[in-house]
Amino acid sequence: MVEKKTILVTGVNGQLGNEIKVISSAYNAYNFLFVTKEDLPIDDAEAIKKYFANHAIDFCVNCAAYTAVDKAETEPEKALLINATAVGNLAKICKQYNTQFIHISTDYVFDGTSSIPYKEDHPVAPVNMYGDTKLKGERLAQQNNPGSIIIRTSWVYSSFGNNFVKTMVRLMKEKEQLNVVSDQQGCPTYAADLAAAIMQIISSGKAAENPGIYNYSNSGIIDWWQFAVTIKELSGSKCIVHPIPSSNYPTPAKRPAYSVMDTKKIQKTFAVNIPFWKDSLQKCFLRL
Repeated sequence: MVEKKTILVTGVNGQLGNEIKVISSAYNAYNFLFVTKEDLPIDDAEAIKKYFANHAIDFCVNCAAYTAVDKAETEPEKALLINATAVGNLAKICKQYNTQFIHISTDYVFDGTSSIPYKEDHPVAPVNMYGDTKLKGERLAQQNNPGSIIIRTSWVYSSFGNNFVKTMVRLMKEKEQLNVVSDQQGCPTYAADLAAAIMQIISSGKAAENPGIYNYSNSGIIDWWQFAVTIKELSGSKCIVHPIPSSNYPTPAKRPAYSVMDTKKIQKTFAVNIPFWKDSLQKCFLRL
């Protein structure tokens, strides 16, 4: 009998961690260990060492992150600890125990000044503290564990957690009119699709020989206002959604104006499927 391989998923209370949990029952060839920050604080190097010593782990998917983009401007140490230092520690221990490390990063490592989709090797230049800490995490992961796989994603939403889709649905019930920025372009990512992509990478058997950085988002380029208008249509709301420039909606953290990523590499390497953003949003609405 073939022994089942074990997948550790950190940050299970987040959008992506929850979505991996949802589909885990379809992957009977694996044992899953789902941990919250209470079960396994990834910023505690000793706790990680102890956990790995007590469990035989073949894959570690790090979904844990500090994701409060604006708050990171005033809490840089906290963001750095979770998004960089902890990632480096986790990567190092994965290497020590011969565990395949898969880490989730962000489009915010780019400055948003491009006019063509970002490829994985495009020069990075974060414009905010969150992006800066995530980039440091990528670098520490690769430095401490060259076998790491890093997946950059963008505009993540799900029926779990806090995200743009759920916020819009709530606000459209409360308000008659909303203003949404229309000069920031990107690609939404349904966390359930990203979860399926991660499981595709793991089950392909090709992860170990294909380390490095990969981009993943749903296909199709839109701005936040177009995203909000589609959410309005799907929810049947009567709320009026006005497009506004970012300059009319100042935030503590600057946002990249263009966050579109080229996803050909992940498709080609792991035969990953990339659904169209609107199809995925409709699927999410069926669950909401």
